[in-house]
Amino acid sequence: MKADCSKILIIAISLLFVSCASSRKTDLVKAEIEQSPVSTTINGDSYKGNSYYCFTEAQLQIRRDNLDEAIRLLNLAIEDDPESLILKRELSIIYLHQKNIDEGLKVVQEILEKVPNDIEALIMYAGIKQNQKQNNEAKKAYEKVIKNDPSRENIYLILGSFYRTEGDLENALRVYGALVQNIPDSYAGHFFLGSIYADQGKTDIAEKKYKKTLELNNKLIEPRYSLIKLYKKKGHIKKIISIFKTILKISPNNIKAIAELGYYYKKTGKNKKAGELFSDLVKRNRNKKETFDKIARYFFENKSYDAALIVFDGILEFETNDFDIHYFIGLSYDGKKNYKKAIEHFKKVKPDSKYFQNSTVHIAFLYQDNGKTNDAIKFLKGVMEKVPDDSETILFLGSIYDESGQYEEAEKVFKQGIKVDAENVKLHFRLGIVYDKMGKKEASFEEMKTVLRLDPENANAMNYLGYTYADMGKNLDEAEALILKAMKYKPNDGYITDSLGWVFFKKGQYLKAIELLEKAFSLVPDDPVILEHLGDAYLKKNNKTKALKFYKLSLENKIKDKDVLEKKIGEIQEEGQ
Repeated sequence: MKADCSKILIIAISLLFVSCASSRKTDLVKAEIEQSPVSTTINGDSYKGNSYYCFTEAQLQIRRDNLDEAIRLLNLAIEDDPESLILKRELSIIYLHQKNIDEGLKVVQEILEKVPNDIEALIMYAGIKQNQKQNNEAKKAYEKVIKNDPSRENIYLILGSFYRTEGDLENALRVYGALVQNIPDSYAGHFFLGSIYADQGKTDIAEKKYKKTLELNNKLIEPRYSLIKLYKKKGHIKKIISIFKTILKISPNNIKAIAELGYYYKKTGKNKKAGELFSDLVKRNRNKKETFDKIARYFFENKSYDAALIVFDGILEFETNDFDIHYFIGLSYDGKKNYKKAIEHFKKVKPDSKYFQNSTVHIAFLYQDNGKTNDAIKFLKGVMEKVPDDSETILFLGSIYDESGQYEEAEKVFKQGIKVDAENVKLHFRLGIVYDKMGKKEASFEEMKTVLRLDPENANAMNYLGYTYADMGKNLDEAEALILKAMKYKPNDGYITDSLGWVFFKKGQYLKAIELLEKAFSLVPDDPVILEHLGDAYLKKNNKTKALKFYKLSLENKIKDKDVLEKKIGEIQEEGQ
């Protein structure tokens, strides 16, 4: 994951606001820049002013959020006192606040030319360079800051995070080590050292660092979770339970901690304690569905399906009439690849549940994924009898018919869905695809046009319509316009790029076609249609070597209907003999 440079720039700027906008700033400026009065014209009026006057007026404009006027006044002050670093710092801060990076950088560089180790200027310079992705320059500047001012805890943290993001753990350790040496009570420094040692498998040192973090700030939660992670690897269940109990003293409504502690109680045979915990969890949280979602998200993100199953089974003991829990139990079994049990629990979710549609789709998908297409169809038909107006169920059933080649049945189902939900874009789109597969091109065009009437920004319909025109060799200018419009919404879509290349192929503009088809190939390198199109385009330019290469690649990726490709390959090979 790349570091968020803009956030680091904001941190740097905020540090400067703290250091430069403090209550003592006016006195510092006065001491540095106050000179004999000179005549200055501001907004057409003549004032008896000097750099200090312009500075104080600029502060007033900043408070009024009139930054352009503040910049003008600060520039006047700098004209009067070009050696003042404080004025230049203030000016650079405003430029950066306005996101005028170039002007801000220019002023910062002027400061550093005069005083290479000016801390505030170095921080701003580093932030700007990081924002510009000139990372080496940023790191050098941050290194200079901590060398010249070892008290800057935030800069150690920024620099250490930078090295960690790059995977440079050696330098990250050096920076965090220097932080805790210079600022021994930096709990953040000890925590990040612990994290690095944990990543390196040095669990004993990591444990000490996490414990030191908690010595310095006993209210923190994250170091406790880090310790739990270590103890899970070591199998120290008693320590894990103890830490979760401590977390719940600090944060009594911590759902993750309640769920995990309940899991460990169950795992260690402390069923009564687990039951009390789960019962309290349900009673305490009014929005039970949100609670279940949070528990599921936590366990599923970590692929802890066994733990999720134990927790939801435990909750079900106290919520026997809450059929929504079966959805989460089903997901847990699905994660464990116990599809029979998953389907069993998904079927217990009631039609009035917000999880009913998802449960229905899961069941049909599991049937289909396990080669039981007829069971999926039978199940969805049964659902439609109970809930005839559910467009998602209709859509899924029609899609299964479509994918299994039962186009007439798919057509009937999609039409039935459109009667129920006449403006459902997905239903019209899928019906259009089915018509295309049935050879009913004009009917397909009408459905795609309906999609675009209902959803004028639907790039998939634009592409489908444009590509079909191109493949038929008709309406090529309209096809080009449709696909170009689709590309505005999906600029790096390999399939849309292929469609545009195919339009140019049909127009006889083979070099342009090759350029676009090569781009499509780079975006989707294993699609047999794109590969075959590239072969066709190269063959038109008499580059038989490349044509043969792409035909063979297409054949490797094609599952069915290989005859045409094999014939193309055979013809090229025969000509080469």
